Amino acid sequence: MDYNTHVRIDLHIHSTASDGTLSPPELLHLAQNLNLGAIAITDHDTLDGSKEALGYGIPPSIKFLTGIEISATPPPSFFCPGSFHILGYGFDMDDPVLNRSLSRLKASRKRRNPRILELLSNMGIELTLNEVRDLAGDSQLGRPHIAQLMVKKGFVRSIDEAFDKYLGKGKPAYVDRFRFDCEKTIQTIVDAGGIPVLAHPFLLNMNDEKIFEGLMGVLTEMGLKGLEVYFPEHTADLVDYYTRIAHRYNLLMTGGTDFHGDVKPEIKMGFGRGNLFIPYELYEKLISALSENK
Repeated sequence: MDYNTHVRIDLHIHSTASDGTLSPPELLHLAQNLNLGAIAITDHDTLDGSKEALGYGIPPSIKFLTGIEISATPPPSFFCPGSFHILGYGFDMDDPVLNRSLSRLKASRKRRNPRILELLSNMGIELTLNEVRDLAGDSQLGRPHIAQLMVKKGFVRSIDEAFDKYLGKGKPAYVDRFRFDCEKTIQTIVDAGGIPVLAHPFLLNMNDEKIFEGLMGVLTEMGLKGLEVYFPEHTADLVDYYTRIAHRYNLLMTGGTDFHGDVKPEIKMGFGRGNLFIPYELYEKLISALSENK
């Protein structure tokens, strides 16, 4: 079979280990049913999803790449009003520095949640931490779970409304948290033997191409190795543009749907909102680059 032409992949997937609604085993079964050739579970600031998938057992028809998505701060000279996230692939999951860093990020997330609930309470939206925990189960508790509870209790009609009115950046119940700077994040992934990739560049909300290209130059100097070219929000023109940027800075190209399950019901694993096609050869090139690191 010509994988480069026919087989889809998805290298940006979230499980119940962070803010997705499907467990790692459920994701593996879904990927198998969708005939995906390769996937990566890239939970926010935790390796638990990848570890659970590996412990469960990867179906032989699927290539599995360990991954993570880390929230970071952009370089001081660049203002990014949107989401600045670094994806990491193929690293040593037992790397002590990486795991210590993730523990610090996890603690910061945990401290943020009570403050969010306090702000919501001040606006008449009464939710308890125990209610959020019950809804989240074993997941890493975060804003999506608070949003789900708001929907369940009738305070908002949808998760999008919860973020648009209350929980999103700049909204009245938004609480920031600790993030590592991007250079430390990139270097931590590299030192753990992995490939650091800038996630969903469109969501940076940087509308000036010159500034964005300047950012890419700085990140490449810091050790960035890839750019997420294929993403549901990326139009065909943007895919072409980000492909050119990747070639210009000698970066690997990756792609994924940012699948979260019921949190984003319009997004289908491996397909996005419609017929997004992420070529299998991107996975092959990642694997080749990782083998060169060893």
